[in-house]
Amino acid sequence: MPIYWSPTGEWFRVPDATEAKDYLEGAPQGSQPLEARISGEPGLYRRKKLGSERLEIEAALLCLHGGVGEGGGAAAVFSLLGIPATGSTLFAGAVGMDKLAFGGLMTAAGIPSLPREAVSTLVEPSFAGPYIVKPRFGGSSIGIEIADDVDAARALAATSVHLRTGAVVEPYRPELVDLNIAFRTYPQLEITQLEKPLRGEAGSALYSYAEKYLAGGAGAEAGFMSAPREFPADVPEAVHAAARSLAERVAEVTRLTSIVRVDLLLDEKTGELFVNEVNSIPGALSLYLWAPQQPAATVLLDALTEARDRRVVFAQAGFGGGAALRAAGGIAGKLVGLGGPRA
Repeated sequence: MPIYWSPTGEWFRVPDATEAKDYLEGAPQGSQPLEARISGEPGLYRRKKLGSERLEIEAALLCLHGGVGEGGGAAAVFSLLGIPATGSTLFAGAVGMDKLAFGGLMTAAGIPSLPREAVSTLVEPSFAGPYIVKPRFGGSSIGIEIADDVDAARALAATSVHLRTGAVVEPYRPELVDLNIAFRTYPQLEITQLEKPLRGEAGSALYSYAEKYLAGGAGAEAGFMSAPREFPADVPEAVHAAARSLAERVAEVTRLTSIVRVDLLLDEKTGELFVNEVNSIPGALSLYLWAPQQPAATVLLDALTEARDRRVVFAQAGFGGGAALRAAGGIAGKLVGLGGPRA
C-alpha cells in the first residue's frame, strides 16, 4: 500500500507503480488524501464522504532517506500512529544523524574513526588543518567543504545554508578512499560484502553527491546503484575482515536495527580503516549490496517482520504509577525564587 508523506506534511495514498519522476510536482494524479491521527484511535485514515476509514497496516516500510525521516523523526511519528515501522528507534536514528554525537560514540567505544569536533567560535580544534567541514546534522555528501584553517571553517559555518545549524571538522586526508558495507539485524545479524565506490577520472577531492547518486547516467537504471564501483572491493582480505568486524561493533554499540549501511574510510598504504558514518535508512535500502546473498523481497519482508514482531520497547519511568505526581507538590512552590531579583 504505497503512502506518500509530502514535504509539506500532507499524507496521501498514491497509485501503485509510481516512479520518482511522478513526484516532481507533488503528489501524482489519482492520489487520495489521508489524515494522520495520534490521539483517540491513532493511525492513518482515508477520508470518505461520510466520515473516514482507518487503513489496516501491519507494518510500514520506511524509505525516508535523509532528513527528519532518517534522523528519528519518522520513528517517533509512526510510534504515535501506532504503526510498527522499519528502521531504527528515535534515539538510535538521531545519534546516527548527528555527526558530532556519532563521532563521540565511536571514540567512547574505542572504534577507530577520524577526530571530529564542532566548529566553535569559543574553542580551537585540537588538531591542525586543513579540514573537511561537514554539516553536523544531515548526510555526508551535501554541504561538505574543504578549509585551510579554522578561520575559513568558521566563515563557512556562518555563511553556508547547509552548515548554519551546526558544523563539524575532521582532518582532511586526501589519501583515504571510501568503502561501504551494510548489515541487517533480522532474523539475525548479517553483513554484506564490502563495496568500493570509484571516483571519476578527474579524481575529485571529495566523494561528492553527484558521484554518489547521479553518476549512473540517465534512464531507468540511473542513480547510485549503477554508479562505478568495485563490488566486492578489490582490497586485501584483511581489510574485508576488518570491515566486517567494524560493522558488527557499530551494530552493537549504536543499537541500530533493520537495514543499515556503514561508510568507512581506508588508507590503502597503511591498511588503516576508519568508521566514517552510518545511514540508518540508506538510499534504496542498500539492496544492491544485498543482491549477491539475499533476494530483495527477502530483505524487505524480513525488515517488516522485525518491525511487527520484534519492536524495541523502552522501560517507562517511575512516574507511570503516579508516585512522582503525588510527590510533586504545587506549581507555586516550584516557582519560589524564580521571580527574579527583588528589592
